[in-house]
Amino acid sequence: MTNLAYDSPTGSEKEPEVAAMQALRPVPRISIQAFCETEGVAQPIERAGEDRRMAKAHLKIHMGGAATAVELYKSAPTPNLIILESRKEPREMLQSLNELAEYCDPTTKVVVVGHYNDVGLYRELIRSGVSEYVVAPISMADVVSVISTIFVDPEAEPIGRSVAFIGAKGGVGSSTIAHNIAWTMSDLFKSDVVVADLDLAFGTANINFDQDPAQGIAEAVFSPERIDEVYLDRLLAQCSDHLSLLAAPSTLERVYDFDQDAFSQIIDTAQRSAPMLVLDVPHIWTAWSKTTLAKADDVVITATPELANLRNTKNIVDMLKRLRPNDPPPKLIINQAGVPKRPEIKAEDFTEPLDITPMAVIPFEPLLFGNASNNGRMLGEMDAAHPVVAVFNEIAHVLTGRSEIKTKKKKAGLAGLGGLLGKIKPKKKS
Repeated sequence: MTNLAYDSPTGSEKEPEVAAMQALRPVPRISIQAFCETEGVAQPIERAGEDRRMAKAHLKIHMGGAATAVELYKSAPTPNLIILESRKEPREMLQSLNELAEYCDPTTKVVVVGHYNDVGLYRELIRSGVSEYVVAPISMADVVSVISTIFVDPEAEPIGRSVAFIGAKGGVGSSTIAHNIAWTMSDLFKSDVVVADLDLAFGTANINFDQDPAQGIAEAVFSPERIDEVYLDRLLAQCSDHLSLLAAPSTLERVYDFDQDAFSQIIDTAQRSAPMLVLDVPHIWTAWSKTTLAKADDVVITATPELANLRNTKNIVDMLKRLRPNDPPPKLIINQAGVPKRPEIKAEDFTEPLDITPMAVIPFEPLLFGNASNNGRMLGEMDAAHPVVAVFNEIAHVLTGRSEIKTKKKKAGLAGLGGLLGKIKPKKKS
């Protein structure tokens, strides 16, 4: 794709775009070629091509209008979609499109980006077979929305949301929280939830849900050619009326090295099977874990209030902001707060360098969590009236869009903040 130099929107300019992108569904595997006469149109198209919702699409941008397209397609096949910018006045635009039509495959869709806000022109273009006419200036969200409208079947079953949970360190309780949130969403809202345990070597979902399935996610990842809704349904272990599990084998008989898209087909298929998919991602940094986090609809980081957790959380947050520039920042849960005699970072000091309001601060409750774990039960099953269970209920409401994170006013002059920032920044070599 052509590499264009431009200034990305920042701050308040991006907020409307990010909000608009949240409602858009992923674009299928299609080929797109754009022919742009101005950088003002080429830039948002390029940004759209880098968004996770366009991950399957192949996009190429050419600088030049209809004449450039005609010259190319005299000797090359046309793609699934042509996006054509034209600054010509309506009559000349229609003539150039008629010339382009001579070289277009009948199945190729065409979207025209024009500079005339003319209802008559719009009607004439639609009558001549153009799929959509958009008036410049356009935004990245406009581009993805138009493509999605053309290629995503409105009658298709809605795709479920995926939420990826990852710990800032091993042992911070990310898996326990993921499993309990999944159970809570299925129990509270009586809506189907699938949990996928992606830690094939050391996963604990089968223990936490007291399941011992003969098959699970390993069969799917090692046989990608067999994956469809029917095959996936056979691999799911039913934990309750509305909760299913893709369990990890939790054995070391194999080495679990995968390429970056190893879990993509499983995740896509699972998202068509349930309204909510919970991905329990192990604390590792590999090509596939990075891709999984980048493509998820939401990411939840679990951390304990310690310095190494703060450094790791900051690294993950910064990386995800670069990988997901058109999505809200990841959500944060501070777990195991208030361990007796353990020096801790206060929640407000922990979150200040991250510029994130925590979704929840979960206190250290070893008796509740320990009993639930040893009995293969969820917290809500052990003690539905416990205050921690109420916290999990609130998290479930946030992740399903039923409520928002409650924000607190920042305190002035947080003690020790400068020292924390200094410790998590790499020291300069002398």
